[in-house]
Amino acid sequence: MSGGTGSYQRTKNSLRNSLVAVGFQVISLLIGFWSRRIFLNHLGTEVLGLNTTAQSLLGFLNLAELGIGSAIAVTLYKPIFDDDRRSIREIVALQGWLYRIVACIVVAGSVVLGFFLPSIFSKTDLPIWYAYASFAVFLYGSMLSYFVNYKQIVLDAYQLNYKIQLATKTVSIAKLAAQALTVKYLDNGFLWWLGLEAAASTIMAIVLTRTVNRTVPFIKEKVERPWLLRQKYPQITTKVKQLFVHKIAGFAIGQTTPVIIYAFASLTLVTKYGNYLIFTNNLNALMGACFMGLTAVVGNMIASRDRDLTIKVFKELFSIRFLMTVVCCICLWFLIDPFIKLWIGEEYILDRFTLILIIISFYIQNSRTPVEIFKDAYGLFQDVWAPIAESVLCLGLAVLGGHFWGLNGILGGFIIGEILIVKIWKPIFLFRCGLQQPFRKYLWLNAKHLSAGLLVLAVMDFVVRFIPIDPSASFGMFFLYAIIVFIACTAVLFGLLFALERGMRNFVRRIRKIL
Repeated sequence: MSGGTGSYQRTKNSLRNSLVAVGFQVISLLIGFWSRRIFLNHLGTEVLGLNTTAQSLLGFLNLAELGIGSAIAVTLYKPIFDDDRRSIREIVALQGWLYRIVACIVVAGSVVLGFFLPSIFSKTDLPIWYAYASFAVFLYGSMLSYFVNYKQIVLDAYQLNYKIQLATKTVSIAKLAAQALTVKYLDNGFLWWLGLEAAASTIMAIVLTRTVNRTVPFIKEKVERPWLLRQKYPQITTKVKQLFVHKIAGFAIGQTTPVIIYAFASLTLVTKYGNYLIFTNNLNALMGACFMGLTAVVGNMIASRDRDLTIKVFKELFSIRFLMTVVCCICLWFLIDPFIKLWIGEEYILDRFTLILIIISFYIQNSRTPVEIFKDAYGLFQDVWAPIAESVLCLGLAVLGGHFWGLNGILGGFIIGEILIVKIWKPIFLFRCGLQQPFRKYLWLNAKHLSAGLLVLAVMDFVVRFIPIDPSASFGMFFLYAIIVFIACTAVLFGLLFALERGMRNFVRRIRKIL
């Protein structure tokens, strides 16, 4: 199985991965809303809250993973491009050995944590065995990922992420449906829920193992004494240390943000903000699915050492990601308030300035993707000061802003921190150490796209005044209005980018050649 694929083969792999991921993401969202309602009605909020807490506790313990998977992935790109099967086996074997150490740490931490579960769940009226059973089932699934499922990284590095999606998402969707039906129609619903959760983890591990062995059969060959390979691949240890800092900083921001919002905003305002996050988080998930597996595709291209092609593809990805992100931002601006009004009532609509901040944050999080993909594909993790600085800036400014201006101050604080690190430093780092291009080229690329986006927003603000539809009148009127806004916005922005930016024209040519 050769990894030295050509440019258009890489594009085919990327499109296939994206289409499969998006399809499963949409199905997962639909069945997730349906099953969530059943779980709330038949299991209750306390059981669901208990499960969520148990998963969070295990997620904290899984920080011991340290970013080993990401470090292994970066190391695999070159041997896969060269079809160096021995090195591939050795790197994956070293990952397996490292993961066994992590598994032992997680199990030890779980044993210690087990003594505190009665205190952690002291406020609930549920029997304590609920907490132990939930935690044990989630721990079992986590152990399978360390002892069995870790070999799936080979499929991802070979740009075959769609096979991982087929193996895991099919089982996951079937599990959710089975859990919902058994909880609704059978007695002892929680026991059925637990049993199906454990069974799905087992089936998923079996299917993944067979998929990996069938696709990359040489990976089954045993590697003796993998712990000695640390000296042969010292870059893995180095990158794991660097990634650990990035991971800890990201975890700190993610876990601390809700606490800051609760501290400085009223519960009513937090609830309203949470309603808006449902939409932005789902859009984030869908857009993430569109770019599923692209890091491996870019990593394979970088391994070919064709710098001109690498820069060309960066511009293509930048243009298409910008198009998707700005269309989503403009649709949020015109559509989210009418939908909130229809869905739960006008009293849950936030003021327009807060919406502007939410949309800016959404834009930053999603427009950063091309830079992050290329940065990760190059293995540029040595800027360990950056995640620390981002954490200090975001949290410090959020606390300061929250004290004076409440929710808007918190959101503004995070935005300033993200602009300084995510939108300024990380592109500088990528262009200097990865693409090896002057940073002014990125500034010019970004300026052209931003100008086009702002112009389209102004055009759409004028055009919507002539749409004779009230989107808040009914769901039917809303969806008709939404379709018109989406199509008009996409057409205008695409046409403008196609005229102004070679990256968009190159992307269209690439797709046309494939189709």
